[in-house]
Amino acid sequence: MIKRPSQRVAVLIDTQNMYHSAKHLYDSKLNFPALVQAATNGRQLLRAIAYVAKSKTGEEMAFFEALVGGGIELRVKEVLEFSSGVKKADWDVGITIDAVKLAEKVDVIVLMTGDGDFVPCVEYLQAHGVIVEVVAFGSSTSSELRGACDIFFDISESTDEFLIHGNAAKRSTSSPNTRKPANRTTSSNPVKRTSK
Repeated sequence: MIKRPSQRVAVLIDTQNMYHSAKHLYDSKLNFPALVQAATNGRQLLRAIAYVAKSKTGEEMAFFEALVGGGIELRVKEVLEFSSGVKKADWDVGITIDAVKLAEKVDVIVLMTGDGDFVPCVEYLQAHGVIVEVVAFGSSTSSELRGACDIFFDISESTDEFLIHGNAAKRSTSSPNTRKPANRTTSSNPVKRTSK
C-alpha cells in the first residue's frame, strides 16, 4: 500500500497495552513521540491521542508530561480500585468511539495496540473507507488484528529506534499504574496488505 503525503492521519495509542508489552518483552519503555513520527511517515498528522490512567498517587505525572511534551494529546481516566485489590482503567470503548468520530475527518487511522478486541473497530473503519494501520510488537499482537488491518508495523524490527533503556527510561517516563494484557493471541502470519 502506498503512503501519500496528502493523507490525513490520526494516531490512537492504547497506552497501557503498549507500555506493558515493551516492559514484558524488553524490560524497556517506549519512545511514544518517535513512534508517532514513524507512524505518520511524512503524512499530515491531524491528531495523536494517548489514552492513559491516573492513579491517586499521581506517580505517572512525569510520563504524562513526556507525552504532552512530545506533541501527544491525553485522554485521562481515573484508575478504578476494587475491594479485591484489582485496579482497572480500560480505554477500549473510548478509543473505538474516537476512531469512529475521526473516520469522517481522516484518511488513515493508526492504532497503537496489539489487542484483538479492536478487530470490529478496524472492520468498521475500513467499511467506511478509512485505511487502518496497526503499530505494535509482533509477538504480542493478536493474529486477528494483524490479519484485519491494512498495514502492520512491527516495533520489534526497530527496537533501537523506539525503546528507551535503563536510566534514560527512568528520567523520561514513569510507569502507568494498571496492568492490561498485551494480547490474547499471537501469530507469525504474514502481514495483510490491501489496496484502497
